[in-house]
Amino acid sequence: MAPLARVAPDRLTCADGHSYAVVNGKPVLIDFADSVLAEEEIARSSGGSQIARHDYGGLKRGVKRVLSPTRKETVQNVRRLIADLEATGRPTRLLVVGGGSIGQGMEPLYDHPDIAVLSFDIYDSPHVQFIADGHHLPLPDGMFDAVVVQAVLEHVLQPAQVVSEIWRVLKDDGLVYAETPFMQQVHEGPYDFTRFTESGHRYLFRNFAHVASGSCGGPGIQFMWSVDHLARGIFRSNAAGKLAKLAFFWTQYLDRLIPPAYAQDGASGVFFYGRKAPRPMTPREIIPYYRGAQKPRPARSGAEAVPDASGAH
Repeated sequence: MAPLARVAPDRLTCADGHSYAVVNGKPVLIDFADSVLAEEEIARSSGGSQIARHDYGGLKRGVKRVLSPTRKETVQNVRRLIADLEATGRPTRLLVVGGGSIGQGMEPLYDHPDIAVLSFDIYDSPHVQFIADGHHLPLPDGMFDAVVVQAVLEHVLQPAQVVSEIWRVLKDDGLVYAETPFMQQVHEGPYDFTRFTESGHRYLFRNFAHVASGSCGGPGIQFMWSVDHLARGIFRSNAAGKLAKLAFFWTQYLDRLIPPAYAQDGASGVFFYGRKAPRPMTPREIIPYYRGAQKPRPARSGAEAVPDASGAH
């Protein structure tokens, strides 16, 4: 990206002649020719979100914590990411893709004294430094030590392009941490496009070496979501869905009883933690990578292979 120079209170211009709007003092660094966003809509709304976003307080905040507690996998993975960044022995720079709000369990990254967090989203908020579309990151190559992309890739038209941009802006040994839905119902309406199995998520990040991966919210949480949407559909009421979800909130705790292999085959969401790699995973490598409970046993002489329900791998 060429250097920026302000030429008017509401415009920034690059040395190469590209001009960008400024809203609320923040640049709107979007290629509108290749985005679902419209420049006039961002100007009209002063960078506001295209969907309603709620700040929960009081009783509603308590209910939300019951229905959607921070996942233990997120806590563990963020702790590991911080430890890996601390191991560099230097201050580090981290990019949050889709950081209009601080993601669930991500607070320790923002609070760490040696991690400089840069964040953006497609709308303005107190947590972002600029507005952008993840398909085209307005950032130099090799700028970051780590990138976090939590609950974002389902909302982009071309996830592989966004992941390619993440790879580009990471240093050679840079880290990526992603959480993405697998079996969640539609949320954010027309801005919801894609889901990934655990294997599909891994292949999406095929240009990264595997550090850790798995489910992030298992079948119990997914069942709770399904009850919510079943009631919504039957009664044509979001309120009915919330009441049903409250009635079955306890099912999320059944995930503690489910082995990881079974959990990821029916997960609400999946995660991937990896390091930028010099060569991609090949198509043939993704089949033996599978870690779920349906891995076939080696065929015996004269007998067909049967599904392995042990989850061993």
